[in-house]
Amino acid sequence: MKYILMLSIVTGLAIADFITGLIKAYCLHDISSKKMRTGGCNKLSEIIIMAVSCGLEIGISRLGSYYHTAEAAAFTGMLAAGTVFTYILIMELISILENYCAISPDALWVRSLLQKLRQFERKDEDVDSKIHKT
Repeated sequence: MKYILMLSIVTGLAIADFITGLIKAYCLHDISSKKMRTGGCNKLSEIIIMAVSCGLEIGISRLGSYYHTAEAAAFTGMLAAGTVFTYILIMELISILENYCAISPDALWVRSLLQKLRQFERKDEDVDSKIHKT
């Protein structure tokens, strides 16, 4: 049941992101079939990755039962699927908020939230560039 819920949530967020992206493109007079095709393929890929993660969790759990390490295997599988689920969830929510911000410029709370998130992203990029220079 949890796999159906995870896939349903990821699918719903992917559809919501695609629709808000379409609305944003319409509002900005920037509808492009190439962008829609790329966005649709990205959303389909996210759903496939989530399905594979759920399958991985099931497989690891079954394998753990075979080797009498059911608890460790269940935790490992849950960690793998949960991490992928959390990443996609956060990524989709941010993308939906970015679309909303472009659609509704009066949404100042969204704009300030996204600016704060971008500050964290810039700090990570600075750290990465320092690491790669050495």
